[in-house]
Amino acid sequence: MPADKAAFDEILPFQLHEPEDVLDPDKLYTIPELARLLQGLPADAELSDFNESVFIDWAIPWMIYNQDALVFAEPDDEDVVGLYGLAES
Repeated sequence: MPADKAAFDEILPFQLHEPEDVLDPDKLYTIPELARLLQGLPADAELSDFNESVFIDWAIPWMIYNQDALVFAEPDDEDVVGLYGLAES
């Protein structure tokens, strides 16, 4: 249900992080790890399944929008779908 803006003490601007501001250039991340970093959390932060799925829902479009700044690697671990990181500039 929509909420009245007046009910909130603070309304923040919507801002997307630049990949360089979030990712370590020497590391590769899973999508859940990347989603946590985009929320300002440690990559290994404990989340409820609901919060993790919401954060991932935000991360995937961000990845598509920033695809030119990202790279992909096939992991050796069969439980991990992919690893993503910064492209070299």
